[in-house]
Amino acid sequence: MLTQEKITYKNSLEFAQQMDQKDPLKKFRDEFHIPLQKNGEPHVYLCGNSLGLQPKLTQTYIQQELDDWAKLGVEGHTEAKKPWMPYHEFLSESMAKIVGAKPSEVVVMNTLTTNLHLMMVSFYQPTPTRYKIVIEADAFPSDKYAVESQLKFHNIDPKDGLILWKPREGENLCRFEDLEQIVEDNRDKIALFMIGNTNYYSGQFYEMKKITELGHRNDIVVGFDLAHGAGNIQPNLHEVGADFAVWCTYKYLNSGPGSLGGCFVHERHAHNKELKRFVGWWGHNKDTRFNMRKEFDPIPGAEGWQLSNPPILSMAAIRSSLTVFDQAGFENIRKKAVLLTGYLEFLLDELQLEKINIITPRNPEERGCQLSIQVKNADKSLFTALTEKGVIADWREPDVIRVAPAPLYNSFEDVYKFVEILKSLC
Repeated sequence: MLTQEKITYKNSLEFAQQMDQKDPLKKFRDEFHIPLQKNGEPHVYLCGNSLGLQPKLTQTYIQQELDDWAKLGVEGHTEAKKPWMPYHEFLSESMAKIVGAKPSEVVVMNTLTTNLHLMMVSFYQPTPTRYKIVIEADAFPSDKYAVESQLKFHNIDPKDGLILWKPREGENLCRFEDLEQIVEDNRDKIALFMIGNTNYYSGQFYEMKKITELGHRNDIVVGFDLAHGAGNIQPNLHEVGADFAVWCTYKYLNSGPGSLGGCFVHERHAHNKELKRFVGWWGHNKDTRFNMRKEFDPIPGAEGWQLSNPPILSMAAIRSSLTVFDQAGFENIRKKAVLLTGYLEFLLDELQLEKINIITPRNPEERGCQLSIQVKNADKSLFTALTEKGVIADWREPDVIRVAPAPLYNSFEDVYKFVEILKSLC
């Protein structure tokens, strides 16, 4: 297995191709559909941080459920090849490995922001004195909207109840010591940390263990949004000890546009029936779920937050991607990610262009696959030109091109080609 410490990168196509030949995960590229340009050549697809590519298994897995639905009708709930009634359980073990949790702590359900609201119903319990919520200043807009709406739901003015953890003047990254200062300045007023573990804009991976310990030392509930972390970094949720976490599956987890989200509830909350929650029948005790006249009895663990029976076609797509993850092994995926992104960083530095600046942390332990390239005096023209040259990346206002080589389907040659195209345009 290659490791970054043992490799001296070289700025050549030959080197990139040699790296691809040595790559133990190279076969998995053929397990995905790579979008083609009009000339029939594959795009340089570096946008897995926004929408992952489709595994070829997906069509097979979804077709199986369509066939069973056609042949069995309602009996598919118990008689399908993969019975629909417990279908979400087929995902739990694989998903738990990806986020570093126990299977009982994880459930696939709903969509990300829906799950975030459900978690805040349970874990944001403001009092007249302890009511503030801390998020990072440049959180994904949906997180900020959700948190602000929860404050308003509790009749709290977001201008008073929301605290933004900001980078310092002239910097792009948040410092942990500034979060410590926020806690010091608002002692006994903060009820919840709601932090995105990998920032969508900068690509910064936050120190989850330290954040959780800081929160819990000060009686603050801690939750994370892993939208840009799940399938990208290993959050080790159980060990970290966060109270809850949520994530989507359509980015690095390749489950398709708008697919279901995931949810983590730490096992220490598994049997707490006193936690307030919005409930639905699929979170009810499995032994008595179909006895329609029973009072709600939550399933212990994350499953107890389910609302409705599982949407099978979307879950089939998730199962196809998780199958590929299981085959590749997440540790191997992460090792390749460090190498790929390290090579991208090396090649960008080789350009020595004043026009561009990498704002993502240089330390591989503080980032995932993504590098955020800040473009001086940006007007999006450079990004548009990249697109016309066959690169699919991602633009974020006001001046950042997000580039994320995903290790399951991206190659070192992809990275080399991207930088050569960028060089030609600059």
